[in-house]
Amino acid sequence: MMDSLFLHFTALIALAGVLATIAVRAPRRMARRAGAVAISALFIPVAYAGLADLLSRPKPIWLEWSGERVAEATVLGAHLQEGVGIYLWLNMPETDAPRAYVLPWDRKLAQQLQEARRQAERNRSGLRMRRPFETTRDDEEPTFYAAPQPALAVKQPPQDAPVMLPPRGTAGTGSTVD
Repeated sequence: MMDSLFLHFTALIALAGVLATIAVRAPRRMARRAGAVAISALFIPVAYAGLADLLSRPKPIWLEWSGERVAEATVLGAHLQEGVGIYLWLNMPETDAPRAYVLPWDRKLAQQLQEARRQAERNRSGLRMRRPFETTRDDEEPTFYAAPQPALAVKQPPQDAPVMLPPRGTAGTGSTVD
């Protein structure tokens, strides 16, 4: 994420430099050329502040164009703000870090999320989301659901444990045989 911020900011600086160069070489009065250079110089910190502020905000789900093919995502966290939106922290396969998104407020979807969250707590499993970046929702299949309960681990006897045999002259029930 920080790498793409650096690349975008570098591109913005290059564009501001090109605009400043064009303004300086233009056959205009000196005051206009100085004003164009000053505006280009102010553009750089304003662009940086805007990009840095965006890092802390959830992205609207409809703006995600690179994840359109994602079939499922793990919901790491959710916050419902009635009338405003459904805030999600999603971990998707083939991504390096979880990302924050916001869905438009939908009471039915919020209730579905709450029920799936309760079911996941009962199952002691995770919370999942089907087709997170699809803009049209199918009413037949729930968007949020609890992942299946994880299977219990199979206990294996230790490999190096000694085998205990009954003492000589005894049967397995503890009685002596003569």
